[in-house]
Amino acid sequence: MDYFTADKVGRSVVLRLDQGDLVLESIEKVLEETGIQQGVVISGIGTLDQSVLHMVTTTGYPAVEYFDKKVDQPLEVVSIQGYIADGMPHLHMMISDRNGALGGHLEHGCRTLYLCEIVIMEYLDIDVQRMMDKKQINKLVRKERP
Repeated sequence: MDYFTADKVGRSVVLRLDQGDLVLESIEKVLEETGIQQGVVISGIGTLDQSVLHMVTTTGYPAVEYFDKKVDQPLEVVSIQGYIADGMPHLHMMISDRNGALGGHLEHGCRTLYLCEIVIMEYLDIDVQRMMDKKQINKLVRKERP
């Protein structure tokens, strides 16, 4: 176990996505344009007409992943949340339709149906990155200084 602390919070960015906007691609664009390197997605709600989520399907190593794709289907975004390390988002999303709910890792290709609203909060005094360990798990670690 390890942990990281931040005492200084920077900007909050409220992102509005309109019909046809791609979710993860838009978040990545905002991170690039604002220069946010460290932060957290604290809220994400809305609707989609297509989604791509992935989840693990095994408990052994290496993990076997399943990609769930939904196309031309009305979906509610119940939540989007996750951490941004070194400018790279690692986000999970929960979606639902009239038959139930499904959650997993947010992937490229999720498209806004009517609207999505996402809130990003920046951390100013924490410096972490993701690095693969020997089991191929992409873990948060303190950023190495050159």
